[in-house]
Amino acid sequence: MAHDPHGHHQRHAHPHHDHTDIDWEEMGPLLETQAELFTPLYEHAMAWLAKRQTEPGLVVDVGSGPGVVACLLADTFPGARIVAVDGSAPLLARARARAERLGVADRFGTLTGELPDVLDELDYPADLLWAGRSLHHLGDQRAALAAFAGRLTHGGTLALQEGGLPTRFLPRDLGFGRPGLQARLDALEADWFAAMRADLPGSVTETEDWPALLTAAGLRPTGTRTFLLDLPAPTTDRARAYVAAHLTRLREGVGEALDADDRATLDRLLDPDDKASVHHRADVFVLAAQTVYTAVRTR
Repeated sequence: MAHDPHGHHQRHAHPHHDHTDIDWEEMGPLLETQAELFTPLYEHAMAWLAKRQTEPGLVVDVGSGPGVVACLLADTFPGARIVAVDGSAPLLARARARAERLGVADRFGTLTGELPDVLDELDYPADLLWAGRSLHHLGDQRAALAAFAGRLTHGGTLALQEGGLPTRFLPRDLGFGRPGLQARLDALEADWFAAMRADLPGSVTETEDWPALLTAAGLRPTGTRTFLLDLPAPTTDRARAYVAAHLTRLREGVGEALDADDRATLDRLLDPDDKASVHHRADVFVLAAQTVYTAVRTR
């Protein structure tokens, strides 16, 4: 799980085709910091979920990364046992340490393995299963949703976070270079994302009609809502660091597909010695929109 086409996920690292060469232990602090930046968005999503699945006994975070959302789930559902599931042992070690710091370790567990098969190791069915931008890293999304549904108790809820809008950081016209750089980066990321999906083992092309796919998995869709993160300019140092890291990974991953002028613009935006860079300019912001779909197991 190494990419987010729309700007963020606690487990995402950004354009690299070979996911196996990522040092998750090294990436862990960055991923955790970035997920913390998105906490306001997740808190709104958690409050919405709490009205749909009250007092769950077991809550599972599928593709949890360093556990930021898993710990928010623990806060939202104080009576629940939380299980963070991920393929990366170093990231789950961070999740356990976070749970310890936040005082929820006594009801917080982890499960290491590849999705969706590792879910068979859960001790009992889940009342709430959160899949935060993890599904699109599985080749056969339809089969994975069926596996997720199969691990829910009767009346249990699957919350699927997919889609939304590309995250925005900068005005259309930067004052230098050709206006519209982020839109062109979005197009390159979309191409990268399509190639990433095609390269996954067992990749199956699906129309991304998530309610229809949830229905096909034997679930009853119960709601869809998009949540915003709005960090207006002038923004914080932490937000600037996120923007710089995001654009750096884009430069490394898809930058060579840009024309020379756009590469020069991106390099200037990333130069900490340039007052027009994202490290200094006053108009940097973070505006993200991420969508969550819910569905219930009724049989």
